[in-house]
Amino acid sequence: MVSEDDTSFEQLYRRLEEVVQRLEQGGLGLEEAIALYEEGMRLAARCHRMLEQAQLRVTRLREELGLYTGGGESGMPRPAYDGTVPDPELD
Repeated sequence: MVSEDDTSFEQLYRRLEEVVQRLEQGGLGLEEAIALYEEGMRLAARCHRMLEQAQLRVTRLREELGLYTGGGESGMPRPAYDGTVPDPELD
């Protein structure tokens, strides 16, 4: 099991892959399977949080650098128009 320390995303993901592989192989006792499932769910949640934090950091950096203007139809920020390619929203 991986502890709640400064473990990298890559380490957590590798461990999650190991857990999934063991569960898929089968042949585990009920308690061992439940323990592995619980560990896998915790690992998946930690990986998800780390990815969300990374995405937020990238979004903030792009906003700070002025690489985003408002949101598009999807509600997601769209890249700033740089004038090199015609922008259909400006027509």
